[in-house]
Amino acid sequence: MEIDGIVSAIVIGIVIGILGRLVVPGRQRIGVLWTIAVGIVAALIGSAIAAAFDVADTRGVDWIEWLVQIGLAALGVAALDRARARR
Repeated sequence: MEIDGIVSAIVIGIVIGILGRLVVPGRQRIGVLWTIAVGIVAALIGSAIAAAFDVADTRGVDWIEWLVQIGLAALGVAALDRARARR
């Protein structure tokens, strides 16, 4: 992965993390940095899943890939919020 790929993964991860957080209902007790980290991980894993199902590179906007990434980010935000609430 080149530097522009890393930078774009971070930027997309920020967007994915924020969208994932918006999907989860209620107030989340996690910080912005955790949201960004969850978004970056969800973006990377979501891209790998989309590539495995051969839906990563389609004409136009890759809606399926985005939905997978946002879904993973929402799961990550909810799981992290639940884990932090138990403490």
